[in-house]
Amino acid sequence: MPIWSIAAVERDTGLSKETLRMWERRYGFPTPHRESTGERAYPHEQLERLRAIKRLLDAGHRPGRVVALPRPALLQMLGEVGTARPAPAQPPAHAAAPASLAMDACYQQLRQHDLEGVRHGMSEALTRLGLARFVVEWLVPMNTRVGDAWMRGELAVFEEHAFTELVTVLLRQALGRLQPYRQQDRPSVLLTTLPGEPHGLGLLMVECLLAMEGCRCVSLGVQTPVPDVVAAAQAFGIDIVALSFTGCQKPAQVQRGLQQLRDALPAPVQVWAGGAAMATGRRRTPGVPAFTSLDAVLPALKAWRDEALAPE
Repeated sequence: MPIWSIAAVERDTGLSKETLRMWERRYGFPTPHRESTGERAYPHEQLERLRAIKRLLDAGHRPGRVVALPRPALLQMLGEVGTARPAPAQPPAHAAAPASLAMDACYQQLRQHDLEGVRHGMSEALTRLGLARFVVEWLVPMNTRVGDAWMRGELAVFEEHAFTELVTVLLRQALGRLQPYRQQDRPSVLLTTLPGEPHGLGLLMVECLLAMEGCRCVSLGVQTPVPDVVAAAQAFGIDIVALSFTGCQKPAQVQRGLQQLRDALPAPVQVWAGGAAMATGRRRTPGVPAFTSLDAVLPALKAWRDEALAPE
């Protein structure tokens, strides 16, 4: 079985190295081996268990409840995501009601085809939390819940599509209310997917986070051919090209598209690749960082600004 470095585990799961080390001390898991160099090395079984833990955290569970559980118990809980709410945690002082209750109501309204109820509930959450927190704290776990329910057959394809469309309209309206960007705002970020990837919700969520941080965002929608991405990057003076992959494409196709894009763009233009498909096990494209969690976007943005905008 393969052994994974702590950096590989961080890339695969989206769990930071600091979090992995803290869990090791606090909960007794993970339990990595030590290489001759002293570096942590994680067996594949522990990587799979960490993947399951991350899914549960995204669905609203608390680390103290799930980190120490064996893998069969984690998988059983994953089967319950979307049908049973995790044990309620102490809500933040600023929250009008536990977010999990609002998500429960939204999910049930979706199953009852009450789309106006879903829209109203999401709008209330957006107003209460603000755009950035709504995306990270509410929409990410809710989107995971809907996707899991679809995979288990609890939601039909049309119900999942209706939810995605409601979210897309809501986020587009929220972006439209933001202060218009200025030509000098940086970085300038081009957001799209390559041909064969029809899903754009993840990109829209990233756009919301970046726009709230003062980036100049240019969205091309989905399935843009590589030559057109390159032409758009030049035309709009782009600093970063952000792409999303949900797993619709074969790994070789993803690798080929990213390599073509990286080779065609000037070296100063960064290429970011994110989404569920960017997981350990597939070959990495040199010069293209892989993002498996929205949590990694803002630190990467800060790193870009620290380097590119630092006074000389």
